[in-house]
Amino acid sequence: MKRIMLKLSGEALAGEKKTGFDEETVRKVALQVKELVDQKMEVGIVIGGGNFWRGRSSENIDRTKADQIGMLATIMNCIYVSEIFRSVGMTTNILTPFECGSFTKLFSKDRANKYFARGQVVFFAGGTGHPYFSTDTGVVLRAIEVDAEVIFLAKAIDGVYDDDPKKNPNAKKYDTVTIQEVIDKNLQVVDMTASILARDNHMPMWVFGLEGDRSIVEAVSGQFSGTKVTV
Repeated sequence: MKRIMLKLSGEALAGEKKTGFDEETVRKVALQVKELVDQKMEVGIVIGGGNFWRGRSSENIDRTKADQIGMLATIMNCIYVSEIFRSVGMTTNILTPFECGSFTKLFSKDRANKYFARGQVVFFAGGTGHPYFSTDTGVVLRAIEVDAEVIFLAKAIDGVYDDDPKKNPNAKKYDTVTIQEVIDKNLQVVDMTASILARDNHMPMWVFGLEGDRSIVEAVSGQFSGTKVTV
């Protein structure tokens, strides 16, 4: 693989605290990504904002405003995580779909390709820049735009199941599943908008658990034990 997109959940980066950041967790992620970058792999990253904001659950906040706050949460996450990446020896840049002063650069495919060519890790923050679209849709959109080969979805669960394994001990884990099956069975890999976008643009997604010191490296380097969502 030459160019991949990695999606990290904000909650996963918060560790056991479930809010804010757990620096040791983030550092473990950084060291793994550095190993990939040292192998000349180009890595793009999207991070959710759930460790800071779950505004859609409130009945008192307008959906558009809640989503805008969520976009800002993803930018905060990317600024923090990119600095941890830099502390272990990588160079990074953060791209957003709207101007954020000197904090980030405005997204364009050409700009992203320039950073990848320099061996930099590129963070894609701010989602799509529009309300009503999640970071699931954001990661699929950016992966398509920059011609990533595959999206790696690092989750708190180790793959895709036919039911919630936390509630049903007999839930079946898929080794592989097509994106059409994900849509038909509503398997909740990513939201429906992102699923359809991935299907229509032939973007595979590999789902794996983030736990462990080597989970990302193992997933990318062939020791994959999660679920491959194929197109």
